[in-house]
Amino acid sequence: MKRKIVKIDEAKCNGCGQCVPSCAEGAIQIIEGKARLVKEIYCDGLGACLGKCPLDAISVEEREAEEFNEDAAMRHVAKLKATEAPPKSTKLPCGCPGSMAQSFAKTTPATPAANTTETPSELTHWPVQLTLVAPNAPFFQDADLVLAADCAPFAYSDFHRKFLSGGRALTVGCPKLDDSDAYVEKLTAILTHSNIRSLTIARMEVPCCGGLSRIAQLALEKSGKNIPVHEVVLGIRGGIKYEN
Repeated sequence: MKRKIVKIDEAKCNGCGQCVPSCAEGAIQIIEGKARLVKEIYCDGLGACLGKCPLDAISVEEREAEEFNEDAAMRHVAKLKATEAPPKSTKLPCGCPGSMAQSFAKTTPATPAANTTETPSELTHWPVQLTLVAPNAPFFQDADLVLAADCAPFAYSDFHRKFLSGGRALTVGCPKLDDSDAYVEKLTAILTHSNIRSLTIARMEVPCCGGLSRIAQLALEKSGKNIPVHEVVLGIRGGIKYEN
C-alpha cells in the first residue's frame, strides 16, 4: 500500500540519537552509527521525530510501504524496555561508550595533585572531535567555542591556559585528513543550535591547515550568524606566528 513513512538521509545523519526517544513506537534506532528505520510496520508516518533532528536528516515521504501495525509496534517497544538497553540518545557516530557526551563541572579552579608539577586540565567536556560531538550538546550552549587543528595542542605547550581557560568549549579536526564538507555541516549545526558567543580558530602554520579557517567561514555564512572570530596561527616548533 502507498502511505506516508519516515525517510532518513544517512549522508546527513551523524548518529546523535536525538530522534530515537521521540519515536513512541521505537521505529528508529541507532545502528552502526546512523539512525535507521527498524521496520516499516513500526512507523506511523506522523513524523514526531522530525523536529528532533538538528541536521534535518529526517523527512516524511509517501511511497509503497507495509501498513503500520500498532500492536506490533507496542510489542517491539515492550521488548526494548525489557532488555534495558542504554539510551540511544547517548550514542554517537562511532557507537563507542567512551564517546558519550560528558560535561566536567568545576566549582573551584583546578589545581595540580599534591607533590606534582602536573598542570591541571582546562577541558570542560567530552568528546571534542568535530565528527563525534552533538551539535546541541549542553556544553555548547552560550559558549565561547574553540575550533582547533588536531596538531595544535601538541605543538603549543600552553594550549590549555591560552585557549581553554575560562570554561571555553573545544572541538578539534583535521581539514586534510577528514571530510571538510561534513565538518562544515557539523559546525553550521553547532552555530545554529547552540547560541555560540564567539569563535576562536587555533590552527597550524602549514598551508593545508588553512582549510580550518575556510570551514569556519563557510559555516558562519551558512548559519547566518554574526559572532566575533579570533584566529591564531601556531608554529610547528611552538609559539604563535600570527593572530587577529
